[in-house]
Amino acid sequence: MSMQSRKQVNVGWVKSLHSRKGLQLGLGFFFGIIFGFLLQKGGVTRYNVIIGQLLLSDFTVMKVILSAIITGMIGVRFLNSLGFASLHPKPGSLGMNLVGGLLFGVGFGILGYCPGTIAGAVGNGFLDALFGGLTGILLGDVVFAELYPRIEGDLLKKVDYGDVTLPELVDISPWLAVFLAVLFLGGVLWGLEKLGL
Repeated sequence: MSMQSRKQVNVGWVKSLHSRKGLQLGLGFFFGIIFGFLLQKGGVTRYNVIIGQLLLSDFTVMKVILSAIITGMIGVRFLNSLGFASLHPKPGSLGMNLVGGLLFGVGFGILGYCPGTIAGAVGNGFLDALFGGLTGILLGDVVFAELYPRIEGDLLKKVDYGDVTLPELVDISPWLAVFLAVLFLGGVLWGLEKLGL
């Protein structure tokens, strides 16, 4: 594990914030409202926009996601380099990615919402998101919790690669990885705009 990419928080007020759970919940609520507002303004809480992405006829969802990834990568790396945040990547495996991707993809394709956009669509008053989406999430959680003990060792741990990050995997600077990713994802965004998608 590279200490450069996993720098620990060394700012007193940040450590103080970590110990104040009520303030953390309040900040989470505040930023959640902003997130929902931006999702709604970006149009990705609408069923026809999401289905348009799945049918490759409307790339609004991809543009919003790529913009968020670029902003998040730069922001998290910047906060980490200043010591304001520490990284705690979760261990992963091919089995986890396949099962999670399959569950997410099936739900996304059938309903036309993902968990984030369901919350925004419920806020917009869309009943399909409230009854189909929220109910589906809760039922899916129950089914997964029941199945988890049976699939944890055999399926979910297949090709376990631990908590390695991409910069650690290819042994490059985290900032170089961010730069290359921003260059690539920015190029995709530029290409989508040039193609009028």
